[in-house]
Amino acid sequence: MNKIYLSIGLCLALLIGCTEKPPADSTAPIPQVEVITVTSQAIQDEPEFIGQTEAFRPVEIRSQVSGIIKKVFFTEGRNIKQGNQLYLIDPVPFKAIYLSSKAKVAQAQARLDLAKQDLARVLPLLEQQAVSKKNVDDAQAEVRGATAALESAQNDLIKAKFDMDNTIITAPVNGRIGRSHFYEGRLISAQETLLATIDQLDPMYVNVSVPESYLLRRRRELAEYKVERPDIFQLRGVMTFMDGSIYPQDGVLDFADVALRPETGTLQGRFVFPNPEGAFAPGQSYFYPGQFVKVRIKGYTRTDAILIPQRAVQQGPSGSFVYVVDEEDKAELRAIRASMWRGKEWLIEEGLRPGERVVVEGFFRILPGARVDPVTNQKETTAVIHNAEEPNLQSMP
Repeated sequence: MNKIYLSIGLCLALLIGCTEKPPADSTAPIPQVEVITVTSQAIQDEPEFIGQTEAFRPVEIRSQVSGIIKKVFFTEGRNIKQGNQLYLIDPVPFKAIYLSSKAKVAQAQARLDLAKQDLARVLPLLEQQAVSKKNVDDAQAEVRGATAALESAQNDLIKAKFDMDNTIITAPVNGRIGRSHFYEGRLISAQETLLATIDQLDPMYVNVSVPESYLLRRRRELAEYKVERPDIFQLRGVMTFMDGSIYPQDGVLDFADVALRPETGTLQGRFVFPNPEGAFAPGQSYFYPGQFVKVRIKGYTRTDAILIPQRAVQQGPSGSFVYVVDEEDKAELRAIRASMWRGKEWLIEEGLRPGERVVVEGFFRILPGARVDPVTNQKETTAVIHNAEEPNLQSMP
């Protein structure tokens, strides 16, 4: 019987022990996050725009005289030198006109000589009253008429000589000539018919279109001393081709238009790039007119710029935000305005100040207002400072 009571007591003790709960732990661990300290620095602000190449001097070849093309001297698509013969217009009718004009000059010269001789004879006779005053007046008028006729004939000779000389059309500049629009046997009109075009390829132009919104923002930043720049025509450009290759020489801004284009709302600027390979044989030139390229503008410096890693910036319904750790080690959600990116960092326009701590790792562990354990990410901070010298600042998409 005693054994039975002892067994019942043990069972009750076990049941009572199973129903007791362990004491709750009232202190939850504080989440650890990685942070960086915001710093300001001067960086190169280098926006990038789409541009299109253009020949430095596209020279149109037109004839000064109307006539039949007798010969084409050049090979299309080749480099030519200034003074090279390009076309021959049938010179026969122009030579005939030239010889006729030359004969008319000789005739007018003979008439003038005779008129001068007559005047020289009648002047002494007037003093002797052997002739009337009218005879002298007539002789003087004949001299003036003969002089005018000679000058007219000489002008006609100059025009005839000009036309005859222009039956040979030569290259006015060095460059590369395109296709000929007309060939032997074709009648062409003076001043109107375009025969061919010569493109000067050294140097080369690159035209860029800058949006009005960028111009207004840049003007505001310059007025607020957020951005500094030299004289506008000291700005330089770095050209990148569509395959990603970078042209080895910088260009210089040499023209900015005076008005916006109403159809696009952009202002056109023009850079001039040296192109020594433009004088090489076709196929060896580095770039050609009409190419689409990217031009990165160098010369602007953004003072007191704030850069933070891209992964620190979060996106919400109201826009971009970051987590900032305050002096009490509490996480605060902060709305920011990130306008441009540079390498792996965002350029922050508004919302952050130097000295503040921004969370870069551990977002899933925190809530706004919660206490955190901030750990400084030295590697990320160092990377931000070094990357600030990389010239690849671009607009935020």
